[in-house]
Amino acid sequence: MNDQAVEQIVEPEPKFRIRARHTDSTVTVYQAYRPEIGDPAARTGRFPASWKRDRMTWVKPSFLWMMYRCGWGTKEGQETVLAVEIARDGFEWALRNSCLSHYVSGLHENQAAWKRELRQSPARVQWDPERDLHLNPLPHRSLQLGLAGEAAVRYADEWIVGIEDVTPLATEIHGLVRAGELDRAAELLPEERPYAVTDEVLAHLRA
Repeated sequence: MNDQAVEQIVEPEPKFRIRARHTDSTVTVYQAYRPEIGDPAARTGRFPASWKRDRMTWVKPSFLWMMYRCGWGTKEGQETVLAVEIARDGFEWALRNSCLSHYVSGLHENQAAWKRELRQSPARVQWDPERDLHLNPLPHRSLQLGLAGEAAVRYADEWIVGIEDVTPLATEIHGLVRAGELDRAAELLPEERPYAVTDEVLAHLRA
């Protein structure tokens, strides 16, 4: 087999795999808020007092899925896009203590058992189609992680390493996409690589 043929072989993307911007000790997730919350969070590296710890908060390792959710930062109440860098051990604690947000036959004993697990879990996971630059769905899935109760408190008070306002980046990439300059837009995307976790961490979360 020649080198050209080897280069054309592309391993298919698994349906369920975490992809994220990460280092040896941290992983970056995205959220979008109204400026009254997003601006002080980016400025101080912590969520302000108006951020509610008693409500579920969803974090997303996929930049493009966040763009799909917030409309590139144009949706009301989601005008400030934040890149939140958190400790890997906190992120993986949340995964270990998560329950799927929907019932899956064969994965859960029955619906009653799933509902019981859902009530007891401080975090939940759902897998939604990953998005391309036009925000169209792709065949593989992107992880969404919901944090409530103990998980939300740990997220806000213990896991956060830094918060960056990436709204200008979202606006710039969106402008390039609208202008048809997809290669330039792709070059600006945060680098999201497969995030390696042991199988037992994700075994109960594969929908």
